Amino acid sequence: MQTIDEFDKQFPTEEACREYLMQKRWPNGVHCPRCGKSEKIYALKSKPFYWVCKNADCGKRNGYRFSLITRTIFQDTKIPLRVWFKVGYLMLTAKKGLSSLQVHRVIFGEDSGSDWRTAWYMCLRWRGAMAGNLYPMGGIIEVDETYVGGKDKNRHWNKRSRQQREAGTGGANYGKIGVIGAIERKGNVVARVIGDTDARTLSGFVRRVAKSKMSVVVTDEAAAYSRMGLQHETVNHSRGQYVRGQFHTNTIESFWSLLKRGAVGSYHHVSKDYLPLYLNEFSFRFNNRGNPEMLAT
Repeated sequence: MQTIDEFDKQFPTEEACREYLMQKRWPNGVHCPRCGKSEKIYALKSKPFYWVCKNADCGKRNGYRFSLITRTIFQDTKIPLRVWFKVGYLMLTAKKGLSSLQVHRVIFGEDSGSDWRTAWYMCLRWRGAMAGNLYPMGGIIEVDETYVGGKDKNRHWNKRSRQQREAGTGGANYGKIGVIGAIERKGNVVARVIGDTDARTLSGFVRRVAKSKMSVVVTDEAAAYSRMGLQHETVNHSRGQYVRGQFHTNTIESFWSLLKRGAVGSYHHVSKDYLPLYLNEFSFRFNNRGNPEMLAT
């Protein structure tokens, strides 16, 4: 990834940002975002980076007007693209993530008078754009599940679960959010929020991400992984076994460690509703860790 000086030199003006987005979005010429066609697309001379589509099944005689940012995360924004690009750059270069409050201080300044929710909204849109489908995986695939969130007993009394309030007890993971992940050895990671950690849920996730008969799935000793119908190897953590030849789950566990350090150290709190977007961000950053053009991916 480029340095901040290199970023500023590449995007010194709003015009430079628009030209860059134009090249990345439509390298082979402008296409209508509604019908997908490139014929009968006319530029509006009065408004740069605006076009009208007059295809019969789209805009017809009156035409369908669209701009460079139509149907992108920047649609309807009044914030300059240069600011959007800078926010995306900061998010992608922060290994453990960057909170919207930090982004607000860096981009807008504490005394700017702007609302921090503007930065929150921008970060949310960037995370939504980082979603990806990296199925199917092959080779050795490490699979593991974890839980994200603070302990129920450490919450304020009126925010604790009813089980914790009434009995003062609960499992170590009670009130936390379950997450499952798979990582291709020396490759990419996929992580998803799950409601349950039963055999049907875990095995179903693995079957979606793995190439059948071409993959070796490595998990811990949890019995819920026994119904996958794929070549399956385990390491028994309860007996102190963490590596068995080439089989281990150390890589996916390192990713969980990175995610949790970010959730606690940078964001402090991540709700269940927005956790999938944070998983998008951490997965995207991990999967593009060696990509110098990460912003354009």
